[in-house]
Amino acid sequence: MKIMRLGAIGSEQPAVMVPAEDGSEQYFSLLALTADIDGAFLASSGVAAVRDALAAGTLPLIADAGSLRVGSPVARPGSVVGIGLNYAAHAAESGATPPESPVVFLKPSNTVVGPYDSTPMPPHSEKFDWEVELGIVIGKEASYLASRDEAHQCIAGYVTANDFSEREYQLSGAGGQWTKGKSQPGSTPLGPWLVPAEDVEAGSLPLRTWVNGEVRQDSATSDLIFDVATLVHHLSQYMRLEPGDVIISGTPAGVAASGRFRFLQPGDVVEAEVEGLGRQRAELFRTAPS
Repeated sequence: MKIMRLGAIGSEQPAVMVPAEDGSEQYFSLLALTADIDGAFLASSGVAAVRDALAAGTLPLIADAGSLRVGSPVARPGSVVGIGLNYAAHAAESGATPPESPVVFLKPSNTVVGPYDSTPMPPHSEKFDWEVELGIVIGKEASYLASRDEAHQCIAGYVTANDFSEREYQLSGAGGQWTKGKSQPGSTPLGPWLVPAEDVEAGSLPLRTWVNGEVRQDSATSDLIFDVATLVHHLSQYMRLEPGDVIISGTPAGVAASGRFRFLQPGDVVEAEVEGLGRQRAELFRTAPS
């Protein structure tokens, strides 16, 4: 079961994709259950309601689903929480030692876009970079959780994420800092699907990035320094996570900032995939200065 949002920007409708008996894909509307895939839907056992409706056969088929734009599978989150240096090999290629505690930063929620939307580069960007990541979608309020087991209960599902980053803004330049480097509009494509947590073994998912068809990142979530439950538990000690919030859990080795690859240029195509959660495709373009 793969939960999606289909339609033009600002007019997406909630949907679910399931395999048919012949191996094809069927798309059903969720408008009878919810107006959108958001925190309220996730907090009110929305995923279970979708399962029940599918079993009952009460959801209407979306006949033209293949012609519709695919939006982020989660409506604009309240918070997008980033985790840095969460793979030892990536920390090493960044010239850092693996952290003893999660490195945390925030991204504006207006950076979230659909998985196939074109990605704008800042007008004067010279060090634009890719970062495939496992995205964790919160389904239940998490605040001062007592254990990792409690943290697991707060996870609604998982998505593919790409944390596009401008390294000049992030790491050097005038007052370089992570927030400046990770706040560009359109820099957090999510999806194409939200897969419920109970359908995912989050600790062993391969994840990869391709740039113009060439592999750049190839790792697995088994290499995470801090796993998903640890991240949710840790963050709950410092902030209140709310349903619909998204945690992007860190990227593996193979980014341009390693010095092994050139940074992105307008016209490049970046594909990012977490196995079972879908593959994204973004074509880059330069934003014109105002």
